[in-house]
Parts: sequence; structure tokens; C-alpha cells
Amino acid sequence: MTLLIDTAQLAAGQRVLILNSAADPFVEFAAQQISYGQLVLAEDNIAALQQPVRFVGPGSVQHIPFHDYPLHAVPGSMDVAVMNLLYQPGNAWVHYGLEVAAYALKVGGQLYVMGAKDRGIVSVAKRMQACFGNVETLEISKGQRVVRARKDAGWQAPEGHPPVLPLDDVFAGGKLDEGTRLLLEVLEVRATDVALDIGCGAGYIGLHIAQQAPKGQVTMVDASLAAVARARQRVVESGQSNVQVLPSAGAQAVSEQRFDLIVTNPPFHTGGIQTTTIAERFIREAAQVLRPPRGRFYLVANRFLKYEPALRASFKVVEEVGGDTRYKVLRALSV
Repeated sequence: MTLLIDTAQLAAGQRVLILNSAADPFVEFAAQQISYGQLVLAEDNIAALQQPVRFVGPGSVQHIPFHDYPLHAVPGSMDVAVMNLLYQPGNAWVHYGLEVAAYALKVGGQLYVMGAKDRGIVSVAKRMQACFGNVETLEISKGQRVVRARKDAGWQAPEGHPPVLPLDDVFAGGKLDEGTRLLLEVLEVRATDVALDIGCGAGYIGLHIAQQAPKGQVTMVDASLAAVARARQRVVESGQSNVQVLPSAGAQAVSEQRFDLIVTNPPFHTGGIQTTTIAERFIREAAQVLRPPRGRFYLVANRFLKYEPALRASFKVVEEVGGDTRYKVLRALSV
């Protein structure tokens, strides 16, 4: 993962923008290289922001939410922008990131993008050519490549500038995925439930619970600031008054509270790699904040993901209560 470090050219005093890639080791390298400059983390995932940037010199580190960066930053003010495709959840995020770079860079500023062929770096390079009018491949190693574009004096802002991340497109335009639908079919909600939705996404599960628990209260949490923004929009649109949405890495923001009902449809990829680590953290934290003796925890997952051992390590009763050939809905009880 040193290809960016070996390739990107930084200088003391520069202003460097990291595009939704705060977890990349390049961030610490950049902080050391720019000395009296400024490092701006345009980042969506607050869990990535919890990794401290060590060895920061006299310069400053600033965080701006990735999904609404143009609302908080001056255009044409950055010397360098950097994006690693490994940390982008999908194509919409990548395309938006390129537009943000064009918006943020000074004339003469440079955008570096790193990625593998199977992460779309070739098509991204073509899009950079279309956006900036130039692109060059700087390095190729072990399936990874670094490409660079420069913002020239003749650059023209495209129609619709400044850029906007299309939250409806990012969160499936209001369509439930199959796993969520199966979870809702078997979910038992009581009218007075105090409930928690961990990794709420756009908030479909949490809002369903709020409607079924008019005398209760629902808290939705997500590490994605874009997800929190979309979920808050949907809460306003729904008119539900018994819901709050908080940014949180897992259940960290509500660790002192207790809940009758907890639900999750956890992600199982991080940095482009399949993992059970996120869901296992959700399981452990759910066990800590679930109220005994009648608390219920529901988890939906692809059938091939083996979450049952982690559930049995934290709960005494674990059972499958729904699903199909692709998905399973598991329920654990605090007894």
C-alpha cells in the first residue's frame, strides 16, 4: 500500500485534500510532508476519522463531511487532491469525488487517484481525462496503478457545479433490499419499545419500527455521514417524532443507554475486502446495550456469513427466525 507514498509529490506548505480515504496510510505521510500546510479530510466514515493522524507538524488537520464538501469549503483553494478507490463504496462516490477534486483544486493543482483494474481505475482514468482534459499513468505495480490529472487554466466548470452526491441514488432510491424485506417480515415490535438500529443506512428499518412503536422511541446510528443525512431527511419526510439519528461507529454514541429491541443489517465489506469484523462488533455492542430480561436483537445477513459463533458468545439464546436461500434472519435474546 506504499504506491501512493512512493508516487505522489508533496511539498511543505501545501494544502492537501484527502477524498474519502482517511483510513489510507498515505494520510500520515502527507501530514509529515506538508509541514506548515493544511491537510483536509473530506471523509464520510467517522470510524476512519477515529484513527489519529500522528506526526502532524505545525500545520493543521481539518475534517469536512465528504457528501457536502462544497457547502463548507472555498473552491479553487487546494494544491493537491488524493483518492484511493479501495475506500469508495461505489461508482457514485468515485464520480462525485472527481468532481469535488475539480471544484477544490487551484489552477495547476493535481489530483492523484490510486486503484486496481478490478476497482475500475481504467474507467476512472477515462473520466479524469473527460473532466480535466488530461491524465497520465505514473506507476503500475502488483495490479495497482496511480494516475494523475492537472487542473489547467482553461478548465471550465461543468453544468451543475458545485457537485452534489446523489443520496437517493447512493441509497437505492427508496427501494428495500431483499435482506431488509425479510427482516421486516419477521420483526416483532412492541408499541412501547425503545429501539436501536445499528448501521441504519437510509433508515428504512428504524422508521418501520417507529411506526410500529408509537409509544416508544427509536435511535438510528451509522458511521456514514451521508447515511445519517439521508436518514434524517427521511425522518422529516415521514413526520415521525419518536426518532433520532446519530453519527456513530457501531453503538459507541449510545453506549450508556439501554434498549428493548436492537436491529442491524450490517455491512460485510471494508476497504473492498470481505470481513465479519463489523458485524461482530455490532453483536458485542448490542449485547452490552440490550435491556434484560426481554431484550431482542435481530440481525439479517447473507446465508454464507457465519455470525452464529459470535452471537452465541454474547447471547444465551440464538435462533433463525426467517430468511430464504440467500439470506437468514437471526434473533438473539437477553435472558
